[in-house]
Amino acid sequence: MSKEIQTVKSLLSQDNVKAKFQEILKERAAGFTANLAVMVGNNDILKRLEPTSVVSAAVIAASMDLPLDPNIGFAAIVPYGDKAQFQIMTKGLVQLAMRTGQYKTINVTEIYEGEVLAENRLTGEYTFDFTAKTSENVVGYAAYFSLLNGFEKTVYWPIDKIDKHGKRFSKTYKKGVGLWKEDFDAMAKKTVLKHLLSKWGILSIEMQKAIKFDQAVVKDVDAEDVDYVDMEADKSFADDEPIEGVRG
Repeated sequence: MSKEIQTVKSLLSQDNVKAKFQEILKERAAGFTANLAVMVGNNDILKRLEPTSVVSAAVIAASMDLPLDPNIGFAAIVPYGDKAQFQIMTKGLVQLAMRTGQYKTINVTEIYEGEVLAENRLTGEYTFDFTAKTSENVVGYAAYFSLLNGFEKTVYWPIDKIDKHGKRFSKTYKKGVGLWKEDFDAMAKKTVLKHLLSKWGILSIEMQKAIKFDQAVVKDVDAEDVDYVDMEADKSFADDEPIEGVRG
């Protein structure tokens, strides 16, 4: 008798898996898993991934109440080989930050040639003039937040620093494929914003969890056992040593 081939749909029909989503999402569990099954069923790449890794990534997204709908852009399931990685997106980071109730303003933007006027290395502050753009060339990305208590912080990374960071922590980018190659703008914005929040922001439990699981294959949800399959630490970029858990 042949063994039934496991799929995401068959996994989602198992009682223990349904119970897990029910525990996290309550009455919204059925809708979330139905949307997941449709999303995978309509995507030939996701269908080829190891089903357990897909469902595990979805559990992480559910635990932070982040929809996986690509049209919303909060979180995504990203392939690496035959495994699925959980990946939070820029809008997902902003969403989690705003849920804390501590942030007044939060944003990340591209910076064009001519807009960077000065850097104060002592304070870490940059001076920008957004009316001084001299071309459509993007020279870097800046992320900013202000808290309700009055604290504010800006981080600016020039393009070459972002490029080095991406190649240091993504084997697929070094090979010229993957999200870094396909949508550099989105990955650059997320990287700079995540660095800003991780180093200077107020981090909720959800935000800490998002940073830990970002770009990881989840091997065990309950034990929080992960594998950063696409990460490659290249010490040639040691001048940009990341804080714990921060990747691209």
